[in-house]
Amino acid sequence: QVQLVESGGGLVQAGGSLRLSCAASGRTYSTYHMGWFRQAPGKEREFVASITRGGITTTYADSVKGRFTISRDNAKNTMYLQMNSLKPEDTAVYYCAAKTGNNYNYWGQGTQVTVSS
Repeated sequence: QVQLVESGGGLVQAGGSLRLSCAASGRTYSTYHMGWFRQAPGKEREFVASITRGGITTTYADSVKGRFTISRDNAKNTMYLQMNSLKPEDTAVYYCAAKTGNNYNYWGQGTQVTVSS
């Protein structure tokens, strides 16, 4: 089992940058594929990016490709999401999640990102 805590959200102007962190507890963190998701008001939660256990393979939603970068430091039990060129439509609560099997079964509490125009 793993516990996840996000941080780094906040208010930023359009075109700005933020870096989100996801700190994980537990000695098995490096065995999990990890992902970032987001949920905007009135919308369903959507996939943002994912990274494999060793950090070799990353995947992005088309809406963030070229602007966001996912990474992880297994020695620090931490995953990151570097968000550049932010747009108002990136406003959402961002969640990190750990994958077991085919499903993301462990979730953090979320961190709010607000991008003003």
